[in-house]
Amino acid sequence: MSDIAIRVENLSKAYRIGLKEQQHETMLGTMAAWVKSPFRNFREVRNLSRFQDVSADARNQKSEIRNQKSANRPSDTPFQLSSPSDVIWALKDVSFEVKDGEAVGIIGRNGAGKSTLLKILARITEPTRGRAEVYGRVGSLLEVGTGFHPDLTGRENIYLNGTILGMRKREVDGKFDEIVEFSGVEKFIDTPVKRYSSGMRVRLAFAVAAHLEPEILIIDEVLAVGDAEFQKKCLGKIGAVAQAGRTVLFVSHNMQAITSLCKRALVLRDGALWLEAESAAAVREYLASSAESGAEVRWNDAITAPGDELLKLRAVRVLGNDGAVSVLHKSSDPIRIQFEFDLHQSERSLHIGFDLQTADGVKVLRSFHNDGFRYSSAGLPVGHNVLTCELPKDLLNAGAYFVSIRIGIHMVRWIVFEDSVVQFGVEFTHGESEFMNNPDRRKHGIIAPVLRWRDETG
Repeated sequence: MSDIAIRVENLSKAYRIGLKEQQHETMLGTMAAWVKSPFRNFREVRNLSRFQDVSADARNQKSEIRNQKSANRPSDTPFQLSSPSDVIWALKDVSFEVKDGEAVGIIGRNGAGKSTLLKILARITEPTRGRAEVYGRVGSLLEVGTGFHPDLTGRENIYLNGTILGMRKREVDGKFDEIVEFSGVEKFIDTPVKRYSSGMRVRLAFAVAAHLEPEILIIDEVLAVGDAEFQKKCLGKIGAVAQAGRTVLFVSHNMQAITSLCKRALVLRDGALWLEAESAAAVREYLASSAESGAEVRWNDAITAPGDELLKLRAVRVLGNDGAVSVLHKSSDPIRIQFEFDLHQSERSLHIGFDLQTADGVKVLRSFHNDGFRYSSAGLPVGHNVLTCELPKDLLNAGAYFVSIRIGIHMVRWIVFEDSVVQFGVEFTHGESEFMNNPDRRKHGIIAPVLRWRDETG
Protein backbone atom coordinates (compact mmCIF):
# COMPACT_ATOMS: atom_id res chain seq x y z
CA MET A 1 0.00 0.00 0.00
CA SER A 2 1.36 3.39 -1.00
CA ASP A 3 1.95 6.09 1.61
CA ILE A 4 1.52 9.00 -0.82
CA ALA A 5 -1.06 11.62 0.19
CA ILE A 6 -0.53 14.08 -2.71
CA ARG A 7 1.03 13.46 -6.11
CA VAL A 8 1.48 16.31 -8.61
CA GLU A 9 2.76 15.60 -12.12
CA ASN A 10 3.66 18.33 -14.64
CA LEU A 11 0.99 20.66 -13.29
CA SER A 12 0.49 23.89 -15.26
CA LYS A 13 -2.08 26.64 -15.07
CA ALA A 14 -2.58 29.45 -17.58
CA TYR A 15 -4.76 32.53 -17.26
CA ARG A 16 -5.83 34.74 -20.12
CA ILE A 17 -5.41 38.45 -19.53
CA GLY A 18 -8.66 40.36 -19.47
CA LEU A 19 -11.78 38.96 -21.13
CA LYS A 20 -10.47 38.55 -24.66
CA GLU A 21 -11.58 34.95 -24.89
CA GLN A 22 -15.18 36.11 -24.30
CA GLN A 23 -15.20 38.87 -26.92
CA HIS A 24 -16.93 38.37 -30.24
CA GLU A 25 -16.77 40.62 -33.25
CA THR A 26 -20.25 39.81 -34.57
CA MET A 27 -23.72 39.12 -33.24
CA LEU A 28 -23.56 35.66 -34.82
CA GLY A 29 -20.41 34.85 -32.85
CA THR A 30 -22.07 35.94 -29.62
CA MET A 31 -25.15 33.78 -30.29
CA ALA A 32 -22.98 30.77 -31.18
CA ALA A 33 -21.04 31.12 -27.92
CA TRP A 34 -24.34 31.30 -25.98
CA VAL A 35 -25.59 28.09 -27.61
CA LYS A 36 -22.29 26.28 -26.89
CA SER A 37 -21.95 27.40 -23.26
CA PRO A 38 -24.01 24.55 -21.69
CA PHE A 39 -21.88 21.96 -23.49
CA ARG A 40 -18.68 23.75 -22.51
CA ASN A 41 -19.76 23.87 -18.86
CA PHE A 42 -20.65 20.16 -18.93
CA ARG A 43 -17.22 19.34 -20.33
CA GLU A 44 -15.49 21.37 -17.58
CA VAL A 45 -17.47 19.59 -14.87
CA ARG A 46 -16.67 16.21 -16.41
CA ASN A 47 -12.96 17.05 -16.46
CA LEU A 48 -12.98 17.44 -12.68
CA SER A 49 -12.77 13.64 -12.56
CA ARG A 50 -9.04 14.01 -12.99
CA PHE A 51 -8.88 14.54 -9.24
CA GLN A 52 -9.09 11.68 -6.81
CA ASP A 53 -10.39 12.37 -3.32
CA VAL A 54 -10.05 9.06 -1.56
CA SER A 55 -11.42 8.70 1.97
CA ALA A 56 -9.57 6.89 4.70
CA ASP A 57 -11.76 3.81 4.20
CA ALA A 58 -10.60 3.54 0.58
CA ARG A 59 -6.85 3.93 1.10
CA ASN A 60 -6.30 0.21 0.59
CA GLN A 61 -7.56 0.62 -2.97
CA LYS A 62 -4.98 3.26 -4.00
CA SER A 63 -3.03 1.00 -6.29
CA GLU A 64 -6.20 -0.02 -8.13
CA ILE A 65 -7.27 3.58 -8.51
CA ARG A 66 -3.94 4.56 -10.05
CA ASN A 67 -4.35 1.86 -12.67
CA GLN A 68 -7.65 3.31 -13.81
CA LYS A 69 -6.09 5.52 -16.45
CA SER A 70 -9.27 6.73 -18.02
CA ALA A 71 -10.74 7.96 -14.73
CA ASN A 72 -7.67 9.76 -13.46
CA ARG A 73 -5.97 11.19 -16.50
CA PRO A 74 -6.82 14.65 -17.76
CA SER A 75 -7.55 15.30 -21.37
CA ASP A 76 -4.59 14.97 -23.74
CA THR A 77 -5.91 17.82 -25.85
CA PRO A 78 -3.31 20.60 -25.80
CA PHE A 79 -4.25 23.99 -24.44
CA GLN A 80 -4.91 26.25 -27.41
CA LEU A 81 -3.67 29.82 -27.17
CA SER A 82 -5.00 32.46 -29.51
CA SER A 83 -2.00 34.63 -28.72
CA PRO A 84 0.86 33.92 -26.28
CA SER A 85 0.89 37.59 -25.27
CA ASP A 86 -2.64 37.19 -23.87
CA VAL A 87 -1.63 34.42 -21.44
CA ILE A 88 0.13 34.29 -18.09
CA TRP A 89 1.37 30.93 -16.81
CA ALA A 90 0.80 30.93 -13.05
CA LEU A 91 2.25 27.38 -12.82
CA LYS A 92 4.71 25.67 -15.18
CA ASP A 93 5.23 21.87 -15.10
CA VAL A 94 5.32 21.52 -11.31
CA SER A 95 5.88 17.98 -9.99
CA PHE A 96 6.29 16.70 -6.41
CA GLU A 97 4.95 14.18 -3.90
CA VAL A 98 3.85 14.53 -0.29
CA LYS A 99 3.70 11.51 2.00
CA ASP A 100 1.02 10.73 4.56
CA GLY A 101 1.62 12.64 7.78
CA GLU A 102 4.23 14.94 6.26
CA ALA A 103 4.24 18.71 6.87
CA VAL A 104 5.53 20.57 3.80
CA GLY A 105 6.07 24.31 3.53
CA ILE A 106 5.64 26.25 0.29
CA ILE A 107 7.53 29.53 -0.04
CA GLY A 108 8.17 32.06 -2.77
CA ARG A 109 7.71 35.69 -3.66
CA ASN A 110 4.31 37.19 -4.43
CA GLY A 111 3.13 35.92 -7.81
CA ALA A 112 5.28 32.78 -7.66
CA GLY A 113 2.20 30.51 -8.01
CA LYS A 114 1.76 29.36 -4.39
CA SER A 115 -1.94 30.19 -4.05
CA THR A 116 -2.73 28.85 -7.52
CA LEU A 117 -1.16 25.52 -6.62
CA LEU A 118 -3.20 25.27 -3.42
CA LYS A 119 -6.43 26.18 -5.21
CA ILE A 120 -5.86 23.34 -7.68
CA LEU A 121 -5.15 20.86 -4.88
CA ALA A 122 -8.25 22.05 -3.02
CA ARG A 123 -10.28 21.58 -6.25
CA ILE A 124 -11.30 25.23 -6.41
CA THR A 125 -9.86 25.57 -9.90
CA GLU A 126 -8.66 23.08 -12.48
CA PRO A 127 -5.25 22.94 -14.15
CA THR A 128 -4.56 23.73 -17.78
CA ARG A 129 -2.22 20.78 -18.12
CA GLY A 130 -0.88 18.04 -15.90
CA ARG A 131 -2.28 15.88 -13.17
CA ALA A 132 -2.98 16.16 -9.42
CA GLU A 133 -3.96 13.25 -7.18
CA VAL A 134 -5.15 13.88 -3.62
CA TYR A 135 -5.74 10.89 -1.35
CA GLY A 136 -7.78 11.89 1.66
CA ARG A 137 -10.35 14.31 3.00
CA VAL A 138 -9.13 17.88 2.43
CA GLY A 139 -9.65 20.86 4.70
CA SER A 140 -8.46 24.16 3.24
CA LEU A 141 -8.08 27.73 4.38
CA LEU A 142 -7.04 29.75 1.34
CA GLU A 143 -8.78 33.09 1.76
CA VAL A 144 -10.63 34.86 4.54
CA GLY A 145 -14.00 33.15 4.90
CA THR A 146 -13.36 30.53 2.21
CA GLY A 147 -16.29 28.11 2.11
CA PHE A 148 -18.51 30.30 4.29
CA HIS A 149 -21.96 31.40 3.18
CA PRO A 150 -22.31 35.07 4.20
CA ASP A 151 -26.05 34.83 4.94
CA LEU A 152 -25.67 31.84 7.27
CA THR A 153 -24.69 32.18 10.91
CA GLY A 154 -21.38 31.01 12.30
CA ARG A 155 -23.11 27.95 13.77
CA GLU A 156 -24.72 27.04 10.44
CA ASN A 157 -21.43 27.50 8.58
CA ILE A 158 -19.64 25.12 10.94
CA TYR A 159 -22.16 22.39 10.08
CA LEU A 160 -22.06 23.31 6.39
CA ASN A 161 -18.29 22.89 6.30
CA GLY A 162 -18.55 19.60 8.16
CA THR A 163 -21.01 18.35 5.56
CA ILE A 164 -18.68 19.42 2.73
CA LEU A 165 -15.91 17.40 4.39
CA GLY A 166 -18.20 14.35 4.48
CA MET A 167 -18.75 14.36 8.25
CA ARG A 168 -21.95 13.30 9.96
CA LYS A 169 -23.85 15.68 12.22
CA ARG A 170 -22.88 13.81 15.38
CA GLU A 171 -19.20 14.12 14.41
CA VAL A 172 -19.54 17.89 14.09
CA ASP A 173 -21.51 17.98 17.35
CA GLY A 174 -18.53 16.40 19.10
CA LYS A 175 -16.19 19.13 17.84
CA PHE A 176 -18.55 22.12 17.97
CA ASP A 177 -17.72 23.46 21.43
CA GLU A 178 -13.98 23.10 20.81
CA ILE A 179 -14.25 24.99 17.51
CA VAL A 180 -16.21 27.86 19.05
CA GLU A 181 -13.88 28.15 22.03
CA PHE A 182 -10.78 28.22 19.82
CA SER A 183 -12.24 30.85 17.48
CA GLY A 184 -13.23 33.19 20.31
CA VAL A 185 -16.49 34.22 18.61
CA GLU A 186 -18.90 32.58 21.09
CA LYS A 187 -20.87 35.79 21.49
CA PHE A 188 -21.53 36.04 17.75
CA ILE A 189 -21.92 32.38 16.81
CA ASP A 190 -25.59 32.89 15.87
CA THR A 191 -24.90 36.09 13.90
CA PRO A 192 -24.70 35.95 10.07
CA VAL A 193 -21.09 35.72 8.92
CA LYS A 194 -21.50 38.72 6.61
CA ARG A 195 -21.54 40.89 9.75
CA TYR A 196 -18.23 39.48 11.00
CA SER A 197 -15.02 41.46 10.73
CA SER A 198 -12.22 39.97 8.62
CA GLY A 199 -10.44 38.94 11.81
CA MET A 200 -13.51 37.13 13.14
CA ARG A 201 -14.03 35.32 9.84
CA VAL A 202 -10.45 34.07 9.69
CA ARG A 203 -10.62 32.96 13.34
CA LEU A 204 -13.72 30.88 12.74
CA ALA A 205 -12.52 29.62 9.36
CA PHE A 206 -9.23 28.40 10.80
CA ALA A 207 -10.95 26.80 13.78
CA VAL A 208 -13.29 24.88 11.46
CA ALA A 209 -10.50 23.80 9.09
CA ALA A 210 -8.22 22.61 11.90
CA HIS A 211 -10.73 20.92 14.20
CA LEU A 212 -12.94 18.98 11.79
CA GLU A 213 -10.08 16.49 11.37
CA PRO A 214 -9.38 16.50 7.63
CA GLU A 215 -6.71 14.04 6.56
CA ILE A 216 -5.00 16.81 4.58
CA LEU A 217 -4.88 20.41 5.82
CA ILE A 218 -4.05 23.13 3.26
CA ILE A 219 -3.34 26.61 4.63
CA ASP A 220 -2.44 29.73 2.70
CA GLU A 221 -1.02 32.94 4.19
CA VAL A 222 -4.33 34.11 5.64
CA LEU A 223 -3.22 34.03 9.27
CA ALA A 224 -1.59 37.43 8.78
CA VAL A 225 -5.08 38.92 9.13
CA GLY A 226 -5.30 37.89 12.79
CA ASP A 227 -3.53 39.51 15.71
CA ALA A 228 -0.21 38.28 17.09
CA GLU A 229 -1.81 36.23 19.86
CA PHE A 230 -4.12 34.41 17.46
CA GLN A 231 -1.28 33.79 14.99
CA LYS A 232 0.71 32.14 17.76
CA LYS A 233 -2.33 30.07 18.70
CA CYS A 234 -2.83 28.98 15.08
CA LEU A 235 0.80 28.01 14.60
CA GLY A 236 0.58 25.89 17.73
CA LYS A 237 -2.51 24.15 16.36
CA ILE A 238 -0.85 23.54 12.99
CA GLY A 239 2.08 21.96 14.81
CA ALA A 240 -0.29 19.74 16.80
CA VAL A 241 -2.06 18.68 13.61
CA ALA A 242 1.26 17.77 11.99
CA GLN A 243 2.41 15.83 15.06
CA ALA A 244 -0.87 13.91 15.04
CA GLY A 245 0.17 12.38 11.72
CA ARG A 246 -2.03 14.38 9.37
CA THR A 247 -0.68 15.85 6.16
CA VAL A 248 -0.13 19.63 6.11
CA LEU A 249 0.65 21.98 3.21
CA PHE A 250 1.55 25.38 4.63
CA VAL A 251 2.18 28.59 2.66
CA SER A 252 3.73 31.39 4.69
CA HIS A 253 6.08 34.36 4.53
CA ASN A 254 7.07 33.58 8.12
CA MET A 255 10.30 31.70 7.51
CA GLN A 256 10.70 30.81 11.17
CA ALA A 257 7.27 29.13 11.14
CA ILE A 258 8.23 27.19 8.00
CA THR A 259 11.43 25.85 9.54
CA SER A 260 9.82 24.98 12.88
CA LEU A 261 6.65 23.33 11.54
CA CYS A 262 7.87 21.70 8.32
CA LYS A 263 10.68 19.24 7.71
CA ARG A 264 10.65 19.90 3.97
CA ALA A 265 9.88 22.94 1.84
CA LEU A 266 9.15 23.70 -1.81
CA VAL A 267 10.37 26.97 -3.30
CA LEU A 268 8.37 28.33 -6.25
CA ARG A 269 9.77 30.94 -8.59
CA ASP A 270 7.83 32.40 -11.53
CA GLY A 271 5.40 29.48 -11.45
CA ALA A 272 8.06 26.76 -11.52
CA LEU A 273 9.41 24.52 -8.77
CA TRP A 274 12.83 26.08 -8.22
CA LEU A 275 13.98 24.06 -5.20
CA GLU A 276 12.81 21.15 -3.05
CA ALA A 277 14.89 20.61 0.08
CA GLU A 278 14.99 20.31 3.86
CA SER A 279 13.17 23.37 5.20
CA ALA A 280 16.14 25.21 6.76
CA ALA A 281 18.24 24.75 3.61
CA ALA A 282 15.33 25.81 1.39
CA VAL A 283 14.81 28.98 3.44
CA ARG A 284 18.51 29.90 3.25
CA GLU A 285 18.62 29.41 -0.52
CA TYR A 286 15.36 31.29 -1.02
CA LEU A 287 16.45 34.31 1.00
CA ALA A 288 19.87 34.39 -0.64
CA SER A 289 18.45 34.14 -4.16
CA SER A 290 15.76 36.75 -3.46
CA ALA A 291 18.33 39.39 -2.56
CA GLU A 292 20.56 39.06 -5.62
CA SER A 293 20.39 42.83 -6.06
CA GLY A 294 22.63 43.31 -3.00
CA ALA A 295 22.33 46.36 -0.78
CA GLU A 296 20.21 48.51 -3.14
CA VAL A 297 17.35 48.04 -5.54
CA ARG A 298 15.70 50.76 -7.62
CA TRP A 299 12.52 50.87 -9.71
CA ASN A 300 12.82 53.52 -12.43
CA ASP A 301 9.53 52.63 -14.12
CA ALA A 302 6.65 53.94 -12.00
CA ILE A 303 4.21 51.58 -13.73
CA THR A 304 6.00 48.35 -12.81
CA ALA A 305 7.29 49.55 -9.42
CA PRO A 306 5.81 47.85 -6.33
CA GLY A 307 2.74 49.58 -4.93
CA ASP A 308 -0.68 50.77 -6.03
CA GLU A 309 -2.64 53.98 -6.62
CA LEU A 310 -1.76 55.19 -3.11
CA LEU A 311 1.99 54.61 -3.09
CA LYS A 312 4.78 53.58 -5.47
CA LEU A 313 8.09 52.37 -4.12
CA ARG A 314 11.10 53.81 -5.96
CA ALA A 315 14.15 52.48 -4.07
CA VAL A 316 15.30 50.57 -1.00
CA ARG A 317 18.94 50.67 0.10
CA VAL A 318 21.27 49.87 2.98
CA LEU A 319 23.64 52.70 3.94
CA GLY A 320 26.82 52.61 5.97
CA ASN A 321 28.06 55.05 8.56
CA ASP A 322 29.36 57.33 5.79
CA GLY A 323 25.97 57.52 4.03
CA ALA A 324 27.07 55.39 1.06
CA VAL A 325 25.37 52.19 -0.13
CA SER A 326 27.28 49.26 1.36
CA VAL A 327 26.77 45.50 1.55
CA LEU A 328 29.27 44.91 4.40
CA HIS A 329 29.08 46.69 7.76
CA LYS A 330 30.84 46.71 11.12
CA SER A 331 28.72 45.81 14.13
CA SER A 332 30.23 48.77 15.99
CA ASP A 333 28.79 51.22 13.41
CA PRO A 334 25.13 52.23 12.90
CA ILE A 335 23.40 50.81 9.81
CA ARG A 336 20.69 52.71 7.94
CA ILE A 337 17.74 51.27 5.97
CA GLN A 338 16.38 53.85 3.53
CA PHE A 339 13.08 53.95 1.62
CA GLU A 340 12.38 56.21 -1.35
CA PHE A 341 8.77 56.36 -2.58
CA ASP A 342 6.09 58.51 -4.19
CA LEU A 343 2.95 59.09 -2.13
CA HIS A 344 -0.07 60.00 -4.27
CA GLN A 345 -2.69 60.42 -1.54
CA SER A 346 -2.62 61.41 2.11
CA GLU A 347 -3.23 58.46 4.43
CA ARG A 348 -2.70 58.76 8.19
CA SER A 349 -2.90 54.99 8.75
CA LEU A 350 -0.06 54.29 6.32
CA HIS A 351 2.79 52.20 7.76
CA ILE A 352 6.21 52.17 6.04
CA GLY A 353 8.32 49.38 7.48
CA PHE A 354 10.41 46.27 7.14
CA ASP A 355 11.26 42.90 8.65
CA LEU A 356 14.90 42.15 9.34
CA GLN A 357 15.67 38.43 8.98
CA THR A 358 18.72 36.24 9.41
CA ALA A 359 19.98 33.87 6.73
CA ASP A 360 17.99 31.09 8.43
CA GLY A 361 14.75 33.04 8.11
CA VAL A 362 14.52 34.03 11.78
CA LYS A 363 12.83 37.39 12.20
CA VAL A 364 15.12 39.70 14.18
CA LEU A 365 12.72 42.63 14.32
CA ARG A 366 9.92 44.51 12.57
CA SER A 367 9.85 48.28 12.51
CA PHE A 368 7.47 50.89 11.07
CA HIS A 369 8.15 54.58 10.53
CA ASN A 370 5.45 55.61 13.02
CA ASP A 371 6.28 53.15 15.81
CA GLY A 372 5.24 54.64 19.11
CA PHE A 373 3.18 57.45 17.56
CA ARG A 374 -0.02 55.55 16.72
CA TYR A 375 -2.18 58.03 14.75
CA SER A 376 -1.40 61.30 16.48
CA SER A 377 0.98 62.37 13.74
CA ALA A 378 -0.25 64.28 10.71
CA GLY A 379 1.01 61.62 8.29
CA LEU A 380 3.46 61.80 5.42
CA PRO A 381 3.23 64.56 2.80
CA VAL A 382 1.96 63.79 -0.69
CA GLY A 383 4.79 63.67 -3.19
CA HIS A 384 8.33 62.30 -3.15
CA ASN A 385 9.44 60.95 0.23
CA VAL A 386 12.67 59.56 1.66
CA LEU A 387 12.58 57.79 5.03
CA THR A 388 15.62 56.37 6.83
CA CYS A 389 15.64 53.98 9.78
CA GLU A 390 18.84 53.68 11.80
CA LEU A 391 19.86 50.42 13.46
CA PRO A 392 22.06 51.44 16.41
CA LYS A 393 25.65 50.36 16.74
CA ASP A 394 26.59 47.38 18.93
CA LEU A 395 23.26 45.69 18.19
CA LEU A 396 23.58 43.09 15.41
CA ASN A 397 25.64 39.93 15.61
CA ALA A 398 27.92 38.78 12.83
CA GLY A 399 26.16 37.22 9.84
CA ALA A 400 24.02 37.84 6.78
CA TYR A 401 20.76 39.79 7.03
CA PHE A 402 17.82 40.30 4.68
CA VAL A 403 15.39 43.21 4.56
CA SER A 404 11.77 42.36 3.65
CA ILE A 405 9.46 45.26 2.82
CA ARG A 406 6.22 45.66 4.77
CA ILE A 407 4.16 48.66 3.64
CA GLY A 408 0.44 48.82 4.28
CA ILE A 409 -2.60 50.49 5.79
CA HIS A 410 -2.96 49.39 9.39
CA MET A 411 -5.41 46.46 9.83
CA VAL A 412 -6.75 46.97 6.29
CA ARG A 413 -4.35 45.71 3.61
CA TRP A 414 -0.75 45.33 2.55
CA ILE A 415 0.44 47.59 -0.27
CA VAL A 416 3.95 46.13 -0.66
CA PHE A 417 4.77 42.79 0.96
CA GLU A 418 8.06 41.64 -0.58
CA ASP A 419 10.55 39.24 0.97
CA SER A 420 14.33 39.71 0.94
CA VAL A 421 14.46 42.83 -1.21
CA VAL A 422 17.99 43.79 -0.14
CA GLN A 423 20.71 42.12 1.91
CA PHE A 424 23.82 43.04 3.85
CA GLY A 425 26.48 41.41 5.99
CA VAL A 426 27.82 42.30 9.43
CA GLU A 427 31.26 41.58 10.86
CA PHE A 428 31.69 41.56 14.63
CA THR A 429 33.70 44.59 15.81
CA HIS A 430 32.30 45.32 19.28
CA GLY A 431 35.23 47.19 20.79
CA GLU A 432 37.58 45.02 22.87
CA SER A 433 35.11 42.13 23.30
CA GLU A 434 36.61 38.70 23.93
CA PHE A 435 34.50 37.46 21.00
CA MET A 436 36.79 39.37 18.64
CA ASN A 437 39.26 36.49 19.01
CA ASN A 438 36.76 33.64 18.65
CA PRO A 439 36.93 31.61 15.41
CA ASP A 440 33.27 32.41 14.71
CA ARG A 441 33.78 36.09 15.60
CA ARG A 442 30.27 36.30 16.99
CA LYS A 443 28.40 36.16 20.28
CA HIS A 444 25.69 33.68 21.15
CA GLY A 445 22.20 34.70 20.09
CA ILE A 446 20.58 36.43 17.15
CA ILE A 447 21.59 39.91 18.24
CA ALA A 448 24.59 41.09 20.24
CA PRO A 449 23.68 44.31 22.09
CA VAL A 450 26.04 45.92 24.57
CA LEU A 451 23.96 46.09 27.74
CA ARG A 452 24.73 48.12 30.83
CA TRP A 453 25.30 46.35 34.15
CA ARG A 454 25.47 47.99 37.59
CA ASP A 455 26.80 46.61 40.83
CA GLU A 456 24.09 47.34 43.41
CA THR A 457 25.48 45.06 46.11
CA GLY A 458 24.84 46.46 49.54
